[in-house]
Amino acid sequence: MSLPIRWVLVVEILPAQLIKFKDVVNDLVASSKEEPGTLGYEWYMSEDDTVCHIYERFENSAAILAHGTTFTKHAERFLAACKPIRFEVYGNPSTEARAAIDDLKPTYFLHLVGFTR
Repeated sequence: MSLPIRWVLVVEILPAQLIKFKDVVNDLVASSKEEPGTLGYEWYMSEDDTVCHIYERFENSAAILAHGTTFTKHAERFLAACKPIRFEVYGNPSTEARAAIDDLKPTYFLHLVGFTR
């Protein structure tokens, strides 16, 4: 059985970009709801509105590639409003899926032990 692939992307909101950041986040969430294989897509903002943790969960590598198509439509606006500061990927995405996210310089963590219900 293949485990889902998860990641946490941490971004710093750029000065005076909070409204633009929230606008693109709303567009990303609306677009991602329609993606096949996207199991979870949650955004958590620090109390001071300067840092956001983005938790995403995908059924498999094909779902990551589908998400990449969606993200590409919004990437310029997203990256104009924030700066990625940490990207941790949990699971074993395919070579093709890794290539799609390598620009964000992820750290990969392979599953050791545990369970999901």
